Amino acid sequence: MINILFAGNKGVFDGILTCALSILKRSKLDEPLRIFILTMDVSHLKDSYVPIDDKQVSFLNDVVKEYNPENSVIKIDVTDYYMQDFSGCPNEGAYCSPYTLIRLFADKISILPDKLLYLDADIMFNRDIRLLYDIDVSQVEYAAGRDHYGKYLIQPNYINAGVLLFNLKYMRETGIFEKAREWIKTKKLVFADQSALIRSTTKKKVLPQRFNDQKFLHKHTVVRHFSKRLFWLPYPHTDNIKQWHVSKVHKVFHYYVFDDILYEYIYLREKFNRESN
Repeated sequence: MINILFAGNKGVFDGILTCALSILKRSKLDEPLRIFILTMDVSHLKDSYVPIDDKQVSFLNDVVKEYNPENSVIKIDVTDYYMQDFSGCPNEGAYCSPYTLIRLFADKISILPDKLLYLDADIMFNRDIRLLYDIDVSQVEYAAGRDHYGKYLIQPNYINAGVLLFNLKYMRETGIFEKAREWIKTKKLVFADQSALIRSTTKKKVLPQRFNDQKFLHKHTVVRHFSKRLFWLPYPHTDNIKQWHVSKVHKVFHYYVFDDILYEYIYLREKFNRESN
């Protein structure tokens, strides 16, 4: 069983759909894929902060089962955990959204397995997921790639928390999530959950950049992370191009290697819209 963890609100649907398709289309899987989605309702903070809904989850579940009837998508609502631990905390206005914080509840959720791959929704697999998932993390809390900018600006092994291969059994033993939650509750951090996790780490494995490439796409790239990045031309600026922004993926990045995935995504998105209406 390959176990994947996402976290987010209703707006992560496109990201999870495209990422799941990239895993299914780029990997030779001889065992089921199980996708967990942590979500919550904090619409008192912002109208769009509502959980991924059951129609979206059901549709995603149907899509992955087309590839293997044993594949599944499971929604887990963590609203109560969030309200108890993080409501009104210094990091509630995190740099992205409060949804970046909720993966820090992974240790509290008993159905999550001992080994688990956490992914941000703006991720595409360029090569087989097994190249990442089969990495040995038995002696560490997690494995992660370096942050593209942080490795220059902060320190060489500063990690990006968008791709994290969890040894959840060991993380429960070390209390890393408990320590990270305490940081979130008590101190305003620049990168919120990522900063809290890094400060709480006992032992990690730093992976080559190809397992979380936030700027380039090479033939050997396993994971392309479509995070916000700096562009120098035609003038210095940042842009936050995601994989489901298909026209920009073509026009700005000149990527066509994902077209089989993205065209199926467009078809499925239109199908979902029709069925929803």
